[in-house]
Amino acid sequence: QLITQRERVSQMILGNLRARAAHFNIILDDTSITELRFGREYSSAVERKQVAQQEAERARFLVDKAIQDKRSIIIKAQGEAKSAELIGKAIQDNPGFVELRRIDAAKDVSTIISRSANRAFLSSDGLMLGLVAPNASPA
Repeated sequence: QLITQRERVSQMILGNLRARAAHFNIILDDTSITELRFGREYSSAVERKQVAQQEAERARFLVDKAIQDKRSIIIKAQGEAKSAELIGKAIQDNPGFVELRRIDAAKDVSTIISRSANRAFLSSDGLMLGLVAPNASPA
């Protein structure tokens, strides 16, 4: 407050000094506050207060972050559950869905291996390229 209301404090000091100086027949025109210093205890108390406020703000941030993480996990789990439900329904309604997924998986595996700098020799069964259904005979 002393710093923010400097003019008001200056006027109060001038009033007090004029009253005291009037006893000695001294007239004061003006006063000027040139330097303010606070005691070590006061300065350290202000610093501790600022540190405590920053720690409280950090704690609030961590709580908010935890709440957002919780919401994110819940939404992700709900999405995965819905996805599993839709995949189960698709498998029930259309047995060809499993074959389509096998083809997609084989395509992904072959793409990854073809981009690799390493040379790999695998059987077509290892690459999941045996796309003929186990029950069907090859043509």
